[in-house]
Amino acid sequence: MSTQTLQRATREQIFARVAELLAEAFDLSPEQVRLDSHLIDDLDLDSIDAIDLVVGLEEETGLDVSESELRAIRVVGDIVELVHGKLAGSGRAEG
Repeated sequence: MSTQTLQRATREQIFARVAELLAEAFDLSPEQVRLDSHLIDDLDLDSIDAIDLVVGLEEETGLDVSESELRAIRVVGDIVELVHGKLAGSGRAEG
């Protein structure tokens, strides 16, 4: 998905891209990645992995994620909502 496509994405499209990024970057099967998947407990990621993921999302979307926003991320759905909210706030996301 291109950057411009992601910037106009729905929650479902954002989730699909996040799941793809997680699977590629951390050698996970796509079936492991669900909205309710806990990054540490279910996906076995650590804080460095989470930072790497956020950097990838920032590069792909052009958005900035603050340290406090990063600390609030627990499950995959948190990432989707964060990205969607930031894109919606900039007028670039859909339903």
